[in-house]
Amino acid sequence: MKKWLEQFVTYLKKERGLAQNTIIAYESDLQNFFVFLQEKSITDVEKVDKACIITFLLYLQKKGKATSTISRNLAVVKCFYQFLMRENDFIKDPTAHLETPKPEKRLPQILTIMETERLLSQPDLTGAIGLRDRAMLELLYATGIRVSELVSISEEDINLKMGFLRCRGTGARERIVPLGDMAIKFVNQYIEEGRQLLVRNRDEKALFVNHHGKGLSRQGFWKIVKKYASKAEIDKDITPHTLRHSFATHLLENGADLRSVQEMLGHADISTTQVYTHLKEIRLREVYTKSHPRANLKDGMQ
Repeated sequence: MKKWLEQFVTYLKKERGLAQNTIIAYESDLQNFFVFLQEKSITDVEKVDKACIITFLLYLQKKGKATSTISRNLAVVKCFYQFLMRENDFIKDPTAHLETPKPEKRLPQILTIMETERLLSQPDLTGAIGLRDRAMLELLYATGIRVSELVSISEEDINLKMGFLRCRGTGARERIVPLGDMAIKFVNQYIEEGRQLLVRNRDEKALFVNHHGKGLSRQGFWKIVKKYASKAEIDKDITPHTLRHSFATHLLENGADLRSVQEMLGHADISTTQVYTHLKEIRLREVYTKSHPRANLKDGMQ
């Protein structure tokens, strides 16, 4: 099984061209599947049948895993057996005709414009760390890029004079994202006044660095966002992805077309972007209900 796992990871890297974070997730899910097989005394992937796969899914369900997690695990196992069938014609696919559980549709959490302003204004601009944090928050909200994309930005990827950012998304796809004036202002201030105080090695390529002068991690930025969300007293479960969701929703609310938002977010399929249209409709309904004098029956009868 270890041999197959190594070959599968190589296949994901070289032939599928998946992002490193995606590959790590696939590898982890497949390892969990192998652990399950070992518990069932199954040591050969060729001996796995459909009943075994169904038992694995029920096993995940009993462990309290979310429907989305179970769906992801099945998708990974499906991908693995499709890979095996390419390598060995005699292997049968035990996942054939198994339907993926439909995940519960949850609309992403977003901030209002006022909440966004509160969050972005929290960093203390008198120090290098505060300058860095404000630049990152402004850049994330201005572009809607993913956190993994944010922390991988190098100085060469950003052009403040022309006002654009070169971004490498999932599957090594590259796109150009425009920058707003506020993002340009604070990123420039960080580069001129803050970064040089944090970087210890002149060869460091990462634009945003930690206390040790090395590239900031996704986990590091997650802690930064949580800290400022608490400081801003925003009563929502805010994650780094919240600014990405807010970016897309605010654009649509102010007249941007869906295709443009899709391109800026780096979505391969526009159906992924359409969730923000639903958010826009919900927010408009909330505004209407709160603001119109005859929106509620009780109010209209008074």
